[in-house]
Amino acid sequence: MASLRDILRKIGAVKNTKQITRAMNMVAASKLRNTQGKMEKFEPYAGKFAKVLGSLASRIDPDIHPLLVKKEQVSRVELLHFTADRGLCGSFNVNTINVAEKWIKEQHAQKRDCNLTLVGKKGRDYFKKRGYSITASHTNIYGTVDISFVNQMTREFIGRYLSDETDEVYMIYTRFLGVVKQEPTLVRLLPIEPPQTGEETQEGVSEYLCEPGAEGLMLELLPKHMSVQIFNAFLQNEVSEHASRMTAMDNATKNCGELVENLTLVYNKARQAAITAELMDIVGGAEALK
Repeated sequence: MASLRDILRKIGAVKNTKQITRAMNMVAASKLRNTQGKMEKFEPYAGKFAKVLGSLASRIDPDIHPLLVKKEQVSRVELLHFTADRGLCGSFNVNTINVAEKWIKEQHAQKRDCNLTLVGKKGRDYFKKRGYSITASHTNIYGTVDISFVNQMTREFIGRYLSDETDEVYMIYTRFLGVVKQEPTLVRLLPIEPPQTGEETQEGVSEYLCEPGAEGLMLELLPKHMSVQIFNAFLQNEVSEHASRMTAMDNATKNCGELVENLTLVYNKARQAAITAELMDIVGGAEALK
């Protein structure tokens, strides 16, 4: 059995860990509030943008732009993959990496070459160590990304697509569904699939007047639509990371509390056993002197 000093040392170490996890929980909660506010402010714009694009797509020929046309043969695909730069956020990184690996294996099974554009240290380190083909990687950029950076990424993807360096572009990010639920999501970026407006959604939808015309406006909005999706993925992934870390640190704090209680119980039992042993020695010595 461990000595009383060893048990006290363990109790002190667990208490220190509990203070750290509680502080990390509070920091994650603060960051979550800030980033969630940005995401919620961006959502109305993204929703309205998709609605306008869907209205335009229903009135034009889908073959007016190469970004809308599917290539006859797909042999090269590219994946934009999001992970976090740091750990200690539960299964957040593992889940999105597993989804990406499964998707990559499916592409290889169809004899397609797959290149990766990675956002986040965890994904970069994981895929680089295993020898995957990496086109570009971006680390430590969460919180500083603006629409100009996203527009540059969009231009690079479109450039490779139009020059036939890649035939399709996909994106995997973690979608924020709630503080306790985040879901890895796969989206196709190229060729672009404009939101469709069916008959059930046409009721009550405003008819947009376009100047100079729907086709010209559609051509202008297609790259912006891709940028909106990528920027939304940045916000969703960042919020999901903070939510997952907050939940993980909250669970760790509770586990530390339970561990302290168990160690205290062990300490009390060991102390009681030591006191009983000392009393038995005293009584035994007294009996021997009689």
